[in-house]
Amino acid sequence: MPPPPPPPLPPNDFQRFVLETTGQALPLFGSGFFDQTSYVPLANTPVSPDYRIGPGDEIQIRGWGSIDMDVRAVVDRDGLVHIPKIGAVNLAGVRSAQAEEAVRTAVGKYYKDFKLNVTLGQLHGITVYLVGQARKPGAYQLSSASTLISALFASGGPNQMGSMRHVLVKRAEKVVAELDLYAFLSKGDKSSDVRLQDGDTIVIPAAAGYMALSGKVSQPAVYELKNDKETVGSILTLAGGLPVMADPRRAQLERLDPGAKSPRSVEVFALDAAGFQRTLKRGDLLTVAAVVPEFVNAVTLRGNVATPIRSPWFKGMTVHDLIPGRGYLVSRASIRRQNDVLLSDDDKRNARSNAFETDPAKQQGGTVTPPASNQAINAVSGQTTAPPSQTDDKVVGDSADSLAQRIGNLVDEVNFEYAVIERVDTNQIKVQLLPFNLGQALDDARSPENLALQPGDIVTVFSVNDVRVPQAKRQVFVRVEGEVRRPGIYQMTPGASLVDLVNKAGGPTPDAYLFGASFYREDVKRMQQDNLEQLVRRLESQVDTRLSSAAASVSGSDSAGVAQLRIQAEANAQKQALQRLRNLKPTGRIMLGFQSDHPDFKQMPPLKLENQDRLVIPSRPDFVYVLGSVNTESAHIWEEGKSVQAYLDQSGLTSGADTDELFVIRADGGVISNSGRWFSSVRSAKVLPGDVIVLPEKTDHESAWSVFTRNAKDITQIVYQFSLGAAAIKTLRN
Repeated sequence: MPPPPPPPLPPNDFQRFVLETTGQALPLFGSGFFDQTSYVPLANTPVSPDYRIGPGDEIQIRGWGSIDMDVRAVVDRDGLVHIPKIGAVNLAGVRSAQAEEAVRTAVGKYYKDFKLNVTLGQLHGITVYLVGQARKPGAYQLSSASTLISALFASGGPNQMGSMRHVLVKRAEKVVAELDLYAFLSKGDKSSDVRLQDGDTIVIPAAAGYMALSGKVSQPAVYELKNDKETVGSILTLAGGLPVMADPRRAQLERLDPGAKSPRSVEVFALDAAGFQRTLKRGDLLTVAAVVPEFVNAVTLRGNVATPIRSPWFKGMTVHDLIPGRGYLVSRASIRRQNDVLLSDDDKRNARSNAFETDPAKQQGGTVTPPASNQAINAVSGQTTAPPSQTDDKVVGDSADSLAQRIGNLVDEVNFEYAVIERVDTNQIKVQLLPFNLGQALDDARSPENLALQPGDIVTVFSVNDVRVPQAKRQVFVRVEGEVRRPGIYQMTPGASLVDLVNKAGGPTPDAYLFGASFYREDVKRMQQDNLEQLVRRLESQVDTRLSSAAASVSGSDSAGVAQLRIQAEANAQKQALQRLRNLKPTGRIMLGFQSDHPDFKQMPPLKLENQDRLVIPSRPDFVYVLGSVNTESAHIWEEGKSVQAYLDQSGLTSGADTDELFVIRADGGVISNSGRWFSSVRSAKVLPGDVIVLPEKTDHESAWSVFTRNAKDITQIVYQFSLGAAAIKTLRN
């Protein structure tokens, strides 16, 4: 297993100075090469042809033909290698490329017609000494094929004060090589690398001086200066040159001169030919500025548009020039939706399956008519157009009912009443907003709403969902399902009502159960979700307060342990109840409030329809559901005139049933309970088709449901406010 890599170098004095003055922790250029991984010398690395064989090297000799030979021999201290049947052969000082010829000559004295192959095996080791400003100075046992660069990697290189520009090799008290590691690290230049010999000493002197390079450069770092002739250009070359986002017009040089009256000075210059030739000194800090990403001759269009663009500004340019027509305002998302007109068969099957499983309306007989193919949607306005022979304005397309939710959403409606220009005042450094009527600006170039543009302006176009517009100015697509003659998705005029929608769908069928009709609205759904979250937070606070009070009242008596267990059990039950309540998802249902259980559809409330509203009219169900503390939770066949008590008798009450808290969820979404009934009990109420009878359990039997009902104060109000049906009640109980 290789040794772990060395720890990162601590900063030197100059690095700390840069950090204190600029706030930047710059690394030493090149030190990261020694930080990344540990170096493991390889015994089987290729040997160069000029390697000279010496004592301790292993020679592998294979021969065939008139001689069969496979010999592994080690060169002895006299430089000889002993070959059976041949004798001693002197290989001391012989280059590796010439070893085969030397052995061939010796064997040829005794044999003819043979072939040889001579290679080097394990090489002899050498001892090299590393001194000076090294990370780990000392003596190192290396392969005789090692070079100065490989030895530096084996030892971890210079420390934070050591030079990378003047690494010396001393042999017999003489300097035989000098290496500039920057040349190798930046360009791969190994021309100054030398092969080491036994007893060589590697000397890493202290660095003569440093400068710091920061700003918009490829490698911000602290660089060692090789001599007093180092220039800005040479350091930038080591750093990889100037990146494209660097501003060659502006570089800042901070100079440190401890002997001057003012030891620190700053100057700004351009990175031109003269700037590259500037000489650097120890302690210099060079900062390269970045290009300011500002367009001085452009106007930007963004928001609800096909393609956000940046257009060149010209004198007299207006909004009408920037946006030639309304077709430019179809957003990318709208274009994708228009292109996405087909689904694979698997997608359609999955979509239908998911819709049936998750939509309770589907289980009440609601359907969506598959769209026809003779109607198109205008790519610019998003409105439907039909051939002259078709008078029905029902919105249709190419897909099955799995895409019903997407009808009417092909385009994001543009808010033509309001758009805005953002203009930056560079003198005051503030933004000015210039609102204007987009529709008038596009329709009439002479309109005062067609504002003149200036360089740097940003024009933002909104959809009607970004900034809500009056309902009368919005398109209204409404979905009607179930027992109507033509269920589907219809475009309604602003101000249209539920009666108008049912009329457009051909009216209700004879099987329609209008009393059980469900009407859903997205805004109501969001409001119910917000209210539900507030309720959960309020109940959590009440639970915490009550449990804290209960825990504080427990005394040190013998029954304290039992009381603690009871409190813990109650706390667990309450947490379960709150978590189940948190998991509920309101439906957004609005109770239509029919006064009769056999209403006429023209008695529907005069509610103005909004976009994405949904009306589901089921067929009359034949069942009544009984849930809660009964012996058998089940659906019972509805019988006209039968009371709540009669259905409870059929199901049978458990011992934990709380008949005082009995309530009924009507098919229209309403809730009836004993609250407010002075002269009769809810048990005597007549049950209607689709009603759900819920019988809570007594709170002395601790469970998540009982804890929830006790803390919720009035469960019937919660069921009513959040449109919770039978499925939600079962979720809370289980």
